[in-house]
Amino acid sequence: MSAGGIAAIIASSALLIISFAIAYAVIRLGRAIDEVGTAVKEISNETAPLLHEVTTTVELVNGPLQSINKVTKSMEELSSKISSNTSSFLDKNQMAMKAAGAVLTAAQMRKKKKGKSAKKRKNSRYVDDEEF
Repeated sequence: MSAGGIAAIIASSALLIISFAIAYAVIRLGRAIDEVGTAVKEISNETAPLLHEVTTTVELVNGPLQSINKVTKSMEELSSKISSNTSSFLDKNQMAMKAAGAVLTAAQMRKKKKGKSAKKRKNSRYVDDEEF
């Protein structure tokens, strides 16, 4: 056996080891790809019912939200009509404006008077307690 024959045996042995390593890596990669495929299939199978449930939940929530939206619009329209009617009534009727001002002034004066009388009663209790 010459040096060339020994080199050929070493090269073929190295090539055999490299081919086994590549085959092992390809087999492992194939198994990993199969596992990923299985996981994706399981996820898609579990996601479809979940999406259906989410869709149902959103539909159930949208129903009351639409009715609340209708009520809110109705209240907005009502308040704007009341506001416009009140302002037009007070603009057209100066006597009503004066009467509303007088009622408001009287209510404020009465409130102040009540506050003062309550303070007097409170202070008189302390004075009565001190006498005894």
